[in-house]
Amino acid sequence: MKKISISFLIVFLFATANIVAQTGKVYTVKANELKAEIQPTMWGIFFEDINMGADGGIYAELVKNRSFEFTNPLMGWKITRKKFTEGEILVLNRKETNPANPRYIQITTTNAERGSLSLTNEGFRGMGIKKGLRYDFSVMYRIKSPGIKLHIELINNKGENIGEGLLIPAKEGDSWQKQSVSFNASETEPKAKLNIWFEGTGIIDLDMISLFPGDTWKDRPGGFRADMIQMLADMKPGFIRFPGGCIVEGRELTNRYQWKKTIGPIEERQLIMNRWNVEFAHRPTPDYFQTFGLGFFEYFQLAEDIGASPLPILNCGMACQFNTAEAAALSEIDPYVQDALDLIEFANGDATSKWGKIRAEMGHPEPFNLKMMGVGNENWGPQYVERLKIFRKAIKEKYPDFKLVYSSGTDPSGDRFDYLNGELRTLKADFIDEHYYRKPEWFTQNVTRYDNYPRNESKIFAGEYAAQSANTATPDNKNNLQTALAEAAFMTGLERNADVVNMASYAPLFAHVDGWQWTPDLIWVDNLRSFGTPNYYVQQLFSLNKGTNEVSLLANNQKVTGQDGIFGAACIDKKTNELILKFVNTSDKPQDASFVIEGVKKLQSKGTLIVLSGENNDQVNTLDNPNTISPKQQEIILKGKSLRITLKALSFNVIRAKML
Repeated sequence: MKKISISFLIVFLFATANIVAQTGKVYTVKANELKAEIQPTMWGIFFEDINMGADGGIYAELVKNRSFEFTNPLMGWKITRKKFTEGEILVLNRKETNPANPRYIQITTTNAERGSLSLTNEGFRGMGIKKGLRYDFSVMYRIKSPGIKLHIELINNKGENIGEGLLIPAKEGDSWQKQSVSFNASETEPKAKLNIWFEGTGIIDLDMISLFPGDTWKDRPGGFRADMIQMLADMKPGFIRFPGGCIVEGRELTNRYQWKKTIGPIEERQLIMNRWNVEFAHRPTPDYFQTFGLGFFEYFQLAEDIGASPLPILNCGMACQFNTAEAAALSEIDPYVQDALDLIEFANGDATSKWGKIRAEMGHPEPFNLKMMGVGNENWGPQYVERLKIFRKAIKEKYPDFKLVYSSGTDPSGDRFDYLNGELRTLKADFIDEHYYRKPEWFTQNVTRYDNYPRNESKIFAGEYAAQSANTATPDNKNNLQTALAEAAFMTGLERNADVVNMASYAPLFAHVDGWQWTPDLIWVDNLRSFGTPNYYVQQLFSLNKGTNEVSLLANNQKVTGQDGIFGAACIDKKTNELILKFVNTSDKPQDASFVIEGVKKLQSKGTLIVLSGENNDQVNTLDNPNTISPKQQEIILKGKSLRITLKALSFNVIRAKML
């Protein structure tokens, strides 16, 4: 009998343990106790022209150095000739009459034919050409002596012709003319080049030599690369911050971003060196410039296209403090402040105002409804605060309801942060912009960062963050599953504190596989393809499942902030009457979870579960395997006011259930 009792006890204990394992932890959701309101701007995107994000990226221009304004005027171009003739190609400068676009080239030919003289442009690490697609070539020209024809060719990496057109200049005279020709490509080529060969006898001046694909975003001539913008639209971001980033500051003040030089006719926008051109010894990029074909009008238009609130960041009179730390004297700060005031008028003024009229003439008579802007990017110290006060006074006096974003510096802690945090709260800042580039462990350890922040003071903009798999600013960082899950865990803490945190954005946004300077990055591209990293899908899932109000989520009367590697947040969407649960399992074991939903009559019998998971923390997506880590959706069954699921190991889970 004793042996039977012991055997029975062993069986009983095993069965009990198995039931507990299957049941797992019980989570209680109080769906009728609405807490913080989640702002429409909660999850957004940060754009900066880094990693060939603009030229060679979303700006679809295929010709590099189209106006010969790079430091080396013929960088990106190759001259091929049968024999050398002195003066047949000249780079000329008209700085006194056109300081924004001083250089152009002059071509002189005598009985030229194929092989006599040609110009070849290499593009931005090549040109991505698609079979059957129309390509639009254009050029500004001035005929000095008539008789030259321009033969336009697309050349594949074997030197073969894969598309061609003929441009015969139509107008003579001393004024500049623009003329176009379109043709279709006969094959797909990721590393094509543009070749122009000259026929005939004559003299012609050329500038703004341009080639665009016919499939730009919304089919706008001279527009954006459609697949890259579609990835942004698919996120449904609440805001878009632009144009950066450190390019706002520049290495020195002359290299800063000046929005007024980025609007108006494309040929009148003044090119500057991109400050990432020389920033990193491990990734020198001497051909990285900003043409501003993507300027402030286009940024506002992009925000409108994808339904995002625009958030421009303007220079505060300080260059990058990691570079020169040059600052405009306070007696010279007025033009910087005026730029901010004028930008608000450009965005919101009616068509009779000075800057509103310019916006209307560019094709957008209606205002862009700008509600906020950032003053300074990643600036710090007393010199920053004293400049902020001047900006704040001028802007708030004229636009009292306009919201301003102020920088808390480069790091989320330390003396620099503590000083700014105190000063900005004294100024009653609308938003304090905090940045965190840290190891994945920092993100999981700081999920409760905002739990004890003041609830009724300045709001937080988590303006730049990305988990670093190696070390910040090294080329070894990877967009792997571990970093994505760490960010997802941290974001549950942001959502739980939506009364403090009103905006958040990952950074940087884009990177070209052949032209990057910084890793990690949210979306990677080559000349033809683009793919989202695991981090991209985390951002997308939070944005698409934003909800309107946070509700309480507890396990054993505690917030779900990393116990057993589990992080969680809950919200409801009042517009759809749905409950939305977000759970991150950072452990390497699946975990059963039971949910009890209080404050509802019952849940609809069927809901959805979206899972982002992988086999190990080191997994990444690639151009050839873009969906290795990507969301998978399935239907789940709910019973009354409860549900039970298994949280896969190394996973981010989104549960949606209709409340009845």
